[in-house]
Amino acid sequence: MGNKQAAFTESQLEQYQDCTFFTRKEILRIFRRYRDLDSDHIPKSYTRGEASRIKVPFEYIEKMPELKENPFRRRICEVFSEDGSGNMTFDDFLDMFSVFSEQAPQDIKAVYAFKIYGETVHPIKVNCCVFHQILEEADLDDDSQLSYMEFEHVISRAPDFLNTFHIRI
Repeated sequence: MGNKQAAFTESQLEQYQDCTFFTRKEILRIFRRYRDLDSDHIPKSYTRGEASRIKVPFEYIEKMPELKENPFRRRICEVFSEDGSGNMTFDDFLDMFSVFSEQAPQDIKAVYAFKIYGETVHPIKVNCCVFHQILEEADLDDDSQLSYMEFEHVISRAPDFLNTFHIRI
């Protein structure tokens, strides 16, 4: 019924569903969001493997309403871009949305939160007294550093973590 061009093959959509926390409809909605970021360069159809090759520059992604006010937007994009540049393929973009989805479990969110914040939060960038107080409480082995296990322990005790570490689609 009509000549509507498919964005993905059935096989691609099934693979995306298997690797994310999204339905087909949500995957296609995220693809439209991705394409809208740079519609002059992003094709309407990704049936030939373009999803892992064509990239949207960080400068376009950072302007998304969900990221533009976030002081960690560059680090978020660097963590989710496969090459660490912040420029994202559709696969990278979908992974980011999947981790930030409300359906993603806390352990996956904690891993990515550590990747994002663990390497960017330093005493110089944070109020020194606050940083040292957090470090004193969370640094269980007294080595003046937060390991992933210590970070995860802090996150597990933060009731608002799951509510704040997400992006609605």
